[in-house]
Amino acid sequence: MEEAAKRRTYQDDPDIQRRRWIILIVMNLFTFMSTLDGSIVNIALPTISESLKLPVAQTEWVTTSYLMAICAAILFFGKLGDSIGKIRIFRLGMMIFLLGSLLCGFSTSLTFLLVSRVIQAIGASMTMANSQGIVTDIFPPNERGKALGLVGTFVSLGSIAGPSLGGVMLSTLGWQSIFWVNVPIGLIAIAFGWKLLPVDMVKTGARIDKAGTGLFTGFILFLFAGLLLGQQLGYGDGRIIGSLVVAALLLGVFLWVEARKQEPLLQLGLFRNPLFSLGILCGFLVFVSNFCFNIIAPFYTQSILQLSPFQAGFLLMLFPIMMVIIAPLSGALSDRIGSEILTFAGLIVMVVAQFGLARLHQGSPIPIVGIWVAMLGIGTGMFQSPNTSLIMSRIAKTQLGIAGSVNSLIRNVGMVVGITVATSTLFGVMSSQAGYRVTGLIPDRPDIFLTGMHVVFVVSASICLVAALLTGWRMIRSRRAEADSNQAKGQMAESRVARK
Repeated sequence: MEEAAKRRTYQDDPDIQRRRWIILIVMNLFTFMSTLDGSIVNIALPTISESLKLPVAQTEWVTTSYLMAICAAILFFGKLGDSIGKIRIFRLGMMIFLLGSLLCGFSTSLTFLLVSRVIQAIGASMTMANSQGIVTDIFPPNERGKALGLVGTFVSLGSIAGPSLGGVMLSTLGWQSIFWVNVPIGLIAIAFGWKLLPVDMVKTGARIDKAGTGLFTGFILFLFAGLLLGQQLGYGDGRIIGSLVVAALLLGVFLWVEARKQEPLLQLGLFRNPLFSLGILCGFLVFVSNFCFNIIAPFYTQSILQLSPFQAGFLLMLFPIMMVIIAPLSGALSDRIGSEILTFAGLIVMVVAQFGLARLHQGSPIPIVGIWVAMLGIGTGMFQSPNTSLIMSRIAKTQLGIAGSVNSLIRNVGMVVGITVATSTLFGVMSSQAGYRVTGLIPDRPDIFLTGMHVVFVVSASICLVAALLTGWRMIRSRRAEADSNQAKGQMAESRVARK
């Protein structure tokens, strides 16, 4: 009887299968909110700075503390989900995230706000680490691409919609609204989630790797501190170099320890699967590229095109709107024709859009700007869903939690690296043009900003192009392997006929 119970899966339970799409909607609400809160704060930083009477450089930690905490904790919660139950961790994460959101809106000092953001991030990392694994467990293979496509849609929507949605909310409701909006939506999601989410059926009971957790947390903290403080102090500063060197050493020790553990925090064997590894790498490159756009676009639309935050928000909303339309279609189509051709096509569209953005100037018509922004959303929608499906469909059920957390970790690291690449490139080019160190916009010199912006978008287009070339190579290699396999089967069949 016990053996039969162990063999049961979510796909064997007709009641769970009847409500699987409602479960997905509930999970996607939290997926959207947790990723949105990583980017929506950017556009509110000047207002928060003024409200709390703080320098802008200090308020930037409102964004970075959230991303740092997520990246530091996400592998741990992915492993914990595999061990004691992904749904159990997801439910707890929903409540912690909601508590953090509530506290953020009540903050009256930077310290209180940063602590609240870390609480929020812990809840977010618990949901992010396990959502993709839960979906892969619940949905049958012929619907998995569509379901993971919708998860990918809400992930990317939350990541990219921040500046546009935040601009609209900020101009009408105040900065607290970007946190408090989570509360009513979250309460509804928790109520439905508690009723609809099933009990955990897949648990490994594995021990948690404390040494690996500590080493990885240290690596993330030193890496992010080096990358983010380097924008303010310069990457030649001894403290920044030291921070990055320590991060590299901690990463090396972490990998050495993990390779020798029986139950490691991170199964390095995951990366022996070329489809998983290449999918993770391409996903990382896309998030780096898109966050270059995410950082530069608000400056261009508001400071160069002279649009209000409200108008700029609506213009930039074309990106997530296109994703909402395209990503579910792309995910469903990947179930029929495979994921590789769609990821390749999406990346090509993104490359074209990024090069188009690199040609914008002070007098560019708004419709032209809108076309390139919309194309970037279309390309991302075409890429994201099939790529997530490709990554998660190659993983054993007992490793879905950690695989999903690796995917989410890479996404969040991609955001930080994208911010670093965009700001470092922009201000580096602007400093070269101005003849002195520049860390902000120069009044009455839009030409200097535009020169830097053009270089940033050429760099981001090149990053997407690398991802496209890797995907094209993978696609050609897969088709050759498939052709060789079919040829070998045909030869075997012929030889059997000949022997008869």
